[in-house]
Amino acid sequence: MLTNNEECTLVPLAAFDIWEDGTAKTAADLNTHPIHGAAYRWLHFDLSDMALSGWSAQNLPALARRTLLADKTRPRMDMDAHGMAITLRGINLNEGEESADMVSLRIWMTADLIITVRRQRIFALEDLRDQVVANDAPHNPGHMLARITEGLVERLENIAFAREDSADDMEDDVYERDQQPLADLAPLRREIIKFRRHVAPLAEALLQVSQTDTDLIKDDLRHRLRDTASRCRWALEELSEVHDRLTAMADHLDTVQNARLERNGYRLSVVAAIFLPLSFLTGLFGVNVGGMPGVQSGNAFLLLSLGMLLIGVVSAAVMRWLRWF
Repeated sequence: MLTNNEECTLVPLAAFDIWEDGTAKTAADLNTHPIHGAAYRWLHFDLSDMALSGWSAQNLPALARRTLLADKTRPRMDMDAHGMAITLRGINLNEGEESADMVSLRIWMTADLIITVRRQRIFALEDLRDQVVANDAPHNPGHMLARITEGLVERLENIAFAREDSADDMEDDVYERDQQPLADLAPLRREIIKFRRHVAPLAEALLQVSQTDTDLIKDDLRHRLRDTASRCRWALEELSEVHDRLTAMADHLDTVQNARLERNGYRLSVVAAIFLPLSFLTGLFGVNVGGMPGVQSGNAFLLLSLGMLLIGVVSAAVMRWLRWF
């Protein structure tokens, strides 16, 4: 089915020719142009495929190669005379992975071609592939880009909602039920910091895409892309709010803990001040030398105990009068 040796070793995750009515057919080769009559071709690859580099060198311009094969990525958008290169990020929903370690999606788009490359599974792309198989494909590459970004941002919004709910539960525990310490507070703060680091450039990239003057994105799509960029920005603001709330909660817990330690230390100081003269008396009467008073008296211990009790009560009364406690 494939046309050359390089393509024979390259196995796509998805390869479809798509018509304007949304119907699709599996592509018979890995050429960068759709078959006659189709509106465009979608090719989806795994970055770990060793044959991808050679195929890209033979079929794609320099900007596309740099974007699709980059080892380290950051959400951004670039254009040249050949097409548009976009790098996005999505929530990491892979088993055993942290969702904050967002996965990278690289996109190359022309008037009749869209290529997507990922290193790890991206569930938004898997949902899109199922839609294409069901003949519910986007009508053109611009529509496909809009649907991809909407799928990525929808999962990001779900995460933002979930983290906001977690923060609500923590605040109820801390402020209303005075439960502490919270074992989940520090991990959640670290996760939010990771999310913000990735989501901020993602929101900027989506906004840049929606504002780019290009024929690849029709006017009727710009409002969808702007809405998606706005939703991404809103999710970032939600995450920032959660971060601020968690910081305030941690500060509150530190303040409460410090106040508790100071209060306990103060109480111990008061107790030590009351027992200081009593310790002196017990030490004095405990020496084993001649001439100690009361050695021959049977009531000496009772009198000493009553005297120490009186001294303790008087010391406490004086400290209370002086408002030391």
